[in-house]
Amino acid sequence: MKKLILSAAIFLGSLSTFAQATTATKTEETTQTAQATQSVEEKYTEIKAEELPDAVKGALKKAFPTAVLDKAFVNEKKEYKLQVTVGEKVGALYADATGKWITKQS
Repeated sequence: MKKLILSAAIFLGSLSTFAQATTATKTEETTQTAQATQSVEEKYTEIKAEELPDAVKGALKKAFPTAVLDKAFVNEKKEYKLQVTVGEKVGALYADATGKWITKQS
């Protein structure tokens, strides 16, 4: 189940990236897409792994025991974005400060 959730997150992320790349045919559309992508990424600020709340660390360890935390980010709503590697797959997971998983649409 855990691998299914991570695989789904990675799969959906790759689909949205592919869809943006194939539908942007004009220079103006490409520029608008790039700006929208940057604004989504700019909401999060990188933090050290030690700064993650214990609830988020525990939720990650419980849901994905073999996951390696590559980077951690936080936004003004105290929502955390975790870049993780599970086996050979790399993906992003989102959680709130209590360790509850959040579904994000890119």
